[in-house]
Amino acid sequence: MFDAFTRVISQADARGEYLSTSTIDALSAMVADGNKRMDAVNRITSNSQTIVANAARALFEEQPQLISPGGNAYTSRRMSACLRDMEIILRYVTYSIFSGDASVLEDRCLNGLRETYLALGTPGASVAVGVLKMKDAAISIVMDPTGITPGNCSSLQSEIAGYFDRAAAAVS
Repeated sequence: MFDAFTRVISQADARGEYLSTSTIDALSAMVADGNKRMDAVNRITSNSQTIVANAARALFEEQPQLISPGGNAYTSRRMSACLRDMEIILRYVTYSIFSGDASVLEDRCLNGLRETYLALGTPGASVAVGVLKMKDAAISIVMDPTGITPGNCSSLQSEIAGYFDRAAAAVS
């Protein structure tokens, strides 16, 4: 897992090049937006249980077969596993937001997750719907201007959406 700085340095070193002005400018912009990034992670983390619970509730309302007898989230043990997986995905998304890099999400969470779900008979498309519901909730919380570092957060919003979209695509 590399943060954005380590990744850029590693890539430049592999090419035997100095850091370009545009690369330095991009990293400077990331540092300047650091407080917004930390605010976003803090907000998502502080609301993680609500995000997961509401996403699961909405998913099960749309797809009641999942919690019906024989469904993949039927029984409290399976329901707990479903909620745990959603929580894990959300946690790794926050790590990616904080570092500005999706590699931790890819390497430690998503790598092999689809195959695991296939082996367990878990409907990946349903998991993807749950992830996208978490995305909507997280972005709504992050974009609420109350008590957050002022400034334009559209690029951060897009970045956050991208992490959730990667997670949804990886499981479906």
